[in-house]
Amino acid sequence: MKNRIHINDVAARDGFQIEAEFVPTGDKIALIDALSSTGLAKIEATSFTSPKAIPNLRDAADVMAGIRRAPGVAYVALIPNEKGVERALACGTDELNFVMSASDSHGRANLHMSAEQSLERFARMVDLAAGADATTNASISTAFGCPFEGDVAPERVLEITARIAGLGIDGVTLCDTTGMANPRQVSDLCRAVREQHPGLDLTLHLHNTRGMGLANALAGWQVGVTRFDAALGGLGGCPFAPGATGNVCTEDLVHMFEQMGVDTGVDLDALLAVASTLPDIVGHAVPGQVVKAGTSQRRYALPAAAG
Repeated sequence: MKNRIHINDVAARDGFQIEAEFVPTGDKIALIDALSSTGLAKIEATSFTSPKAIPNLRDAADVMAGIRRAPGVAYVALIPNEKGVERALACGTDELNFVMSASDSHGRANLHMSAEQSLERFARMVDLAAGADATTNASISTAFGCPFEGDVAPERVLEITARIAGLGIDGVTLCDTTGMANPRQVSDLCRAVREQHPGLDLTLHLHNTRGMGLANALAGWQVGVTRFDAALGGLGGCPFAPGATGNVCTEDLVHMFEQMGVDTGVDLDALLAVASTLPDIVGHAVPGQVVKAGTSQRRYALPAAAG
């Protein structure tokens, strides 16, 4: 089992897309620049989607063009279609994260297409990206359950993963879009994907809707997953998935792994300093716990009465 994990913070995309108020472009750029110095492996900066579909990310090109690129950090964008590929490549995006749904109902709600239609579109998107200096990844939403259909058969997810691998895409992300997964389910599906596709980079994208985000991350790590999406402060949620709430919290995830002796490559103190700025940026409290309680090393003065 590898003892080094890689974390992709998605707050600037998954987090800000669902906020009630538009986060100014300058604030997005400043946050990404601050995150760039914390040791994160990747930062999902935005999505090159239709401004009508996700108005909060209508400044995608300005954000990607305005950030300061830190050596060793990959800057990612979520890409829904061929036009998004062209726009992202024009801005020098490091990784193109294609998106589809395992369940047709969520796919139609989110992307107006079935899984089969999404895979056909992926083939055209891969062709457009051919020769560009960018890696590709495919995120499979509702991989662990759909808010409309309920259970999603593991066999369906494995079939989709095989199709994705066959297109020459570099990696796949299994997404627990509305926090329906449990640790045994995560363990079983991740193990199967790793066994069937050892050359495919596997990432887990987990939501904490039902309080099982960290438990599910641990279950994935125990079967060899070393790549995780997370959102600073626990922000996030899919606007097309009823009941969706925030992602597993980046600083809480880093804290858990660091306490276990697992190398995250992240400076937790620096990350917590950035996380502490989030409430002012979004105008409300955020779900993250470690930024409020402090790390497990935090100590308090003994009350006078105890003496």
